[in-house]
Amino acid sequence: MSEVWVTIAVLAVATAVIRASGPLALGGRDIPARAAAVIALIAPALLAALVVVETVGAPEGGALEVDARSSGSPRRAARSRWGSRPCRWSRSRPS
Repeated sequence: MSEVWVTIAVLAVATAVIRASGPLALGGRDIPARAAAVIALIAPALLAALVVVETVGAPEGGALEVDARSSGSPRRAARSRWGSRPCRWSRSRPS
């Protein structure tokens, strides 16, 4: 068995253990409302972080690269929201 398959098997077992630990730890009780609110916010935060890292990350895994290309989309989104000309893909209210 190669190292790749050993890694995949270990990660699969670790994932199963992590997923099973939730119901075992709670023992049939409901999650507190405050914890459920935090858990609901984790997925969008992780997705946003992954998008940022993939957008401005260096291909070799080096430092983040912020340049002129990176500032285009936020500038366009801000202009469409608060500026005079909406972008064609935005849902801003008509002027």
